[in-house]
Amino acid sequence: MTKRIISLVTLVLLCFTFATAYAEHTDDSSYIYDYWGSANQSLNAFELSTVINSDSVEGASIKSVDDVYVHGDRIYIADSLSNAIHVLDLDYNLVTDIKIIRDAEGKIVVDDSNNKQAILNAPEGVFANDRSLYIADTGNNRIFVLDVNAKDEEGNNTYPMTMVINKPENMVGSTEFIPSKIAVDNADRPFVVVKNSTEGIIELNTDGSFSRYFGVNSPKVSLIDFFWKSIASDEQKEKMSKIYAPAFTNVETDSDGFVYAVTTDTASEEMAFRFNAKGSNVLRKFGYSETLGDLPSASSSDESATKSTFVDVAVSDYGVYALLDTSKNRVFLYNFDGNLLTVFGGKGDTKGKFNTPSSICWMGNSLIVGDSKLACAFVFTPTDFGTLVLESEEMYFNGDFDGAAVKNKQIVNMNANYDHAYVSIGKNELMRDNYKAAMDNFRLGNDKTYYSTAFGGYRNLLIQKYFAIFAIVFLAFVVWVLWTEISYNRKQKKLEEL
Repeated sequence: MTKRIISLVTLVLLCFTFATAYAEHTDDSSYIYDYWGSANQSLNAFELSTVINSDSVEGASIKSVDDVYVHGDRIYIADSLSNAIHVLDLDYNLVTDIKIIRDAEGKIVVDDSNNKQAILNAPEGVFANDRSLYIADTGNNRIFVLDVNAKDEEGNNTYPMTMVINKPENMVGSTEFIPSKIAVDNADRPFVVVKNSTEGIIELNTDGSFSRYFGVNSPKVSLIDFFWKSIASDEQKEKMSKIYAPAFTNVETDSDGFVYAVTTDTASEEMAFRFNAKGSNVLRKFGYSETLGDLPSASSSDESATKSTFVDVAVSDYGVYALLDTSKNRVFLYNFDGNLLTVFGGKGDTKGKFNTPSSICWMGNSLIVGDSKLACAFVFTPTDFGTLVLESEEMYFNGDFDGAAVKNKQIVNMNANYDHAYVSIGKNELMRDNYKAAMDNFRLGNDKTYYSTAFGGYRNLLIQKYFAIFAIVFLAFVVWVLWTEISYNRKQKKLEEL
């Protein structure tokens, strides 16, 4: 009886272990996907350290966090309900609130279109660089450009207006100019996401004039629809519903001038983009999976219920980018090649969870996630594990492959299931022509492509090492064959003579 009970308990534990190994992730921990598409729990790479809201920032009245951006020693928060841009320092102290736009002399700017004072109305986007602060004044259908370097006699920033961008006169297309999000590249060209645009991101010239619609967001087209439209007549095609390009949700630029964009529209063929100067998506996807975000559940027939939709993207100086998912309120962190580094967050009201995530940005190696409904900006700082991951990526991106390998060896000591670290170590061994060690690490990281490359190099080394032996054996075999043939011919000749 006792043996039967023990066997039953063992069987239950084995079933539970098997189910856990292949179960989907939970909202309670960080995780990564392996080569087989299974979600494996991982050490937390980020932890919540600070909450920015009206209670934590003295003198601030933050009613919504629609966008957040960090540049230099300032944090900028776009608040559409307070009609303001809240400016904080890196210690989370309120520096100023920008509500009324002033000129260089401190006078209130008067809007020429309606002869009224230039006051922000529901601003939803903000961007800053070394020269200017860009504000998407969404409620007034315009963009303000302010000087971030102007200061008063006491050394305080005054943010005078240098330019206002209304709808450009040379703007073509049917898109209404309702700027929601904005980013600026190295050449001071603004890229604007306007609401409900099906024509793409609006690229402006430095003087605010219209340049072009930028980036292609292709919609999904089913094979059935494609078949019917290919055989339909012109009259039938006119009666069919038109398929429009999905709208972009947010935009960002990196240090090399590439434009990143995301969308929340599930009808889009892609959810995240990295556009080159031609507007082509060149986002690298060399990770285990082509899809970004959560992988669809095999048990779910509704793809839209499981697909990640992204409301914002933040790019570091070394190619690591964070995607903010609004379908499950998670943050997905990828490196330049598209390898998933970590996932954290989730839906809920507990620590580290989000209600209505709206924006994300980098602050050094920390991430700030804005939540519009909670009117909070959550600051996540990297843990010891996360610091190693980010340092290894920065070293690898900057060409310090040996230093990255050292960091990755520390990573696998902390988390033996972190496949990407094994692959990174294997690449370093491959560059050093240590093919055997590279093969071992690629096998642990389940990277078949690089394993084949390392195996080819290892095979060539073996051939070179034992070439003399192979040559001697081969020559001996040839000599033996010739000798036996000669001996046989001699014997045959003697038999014929007899």
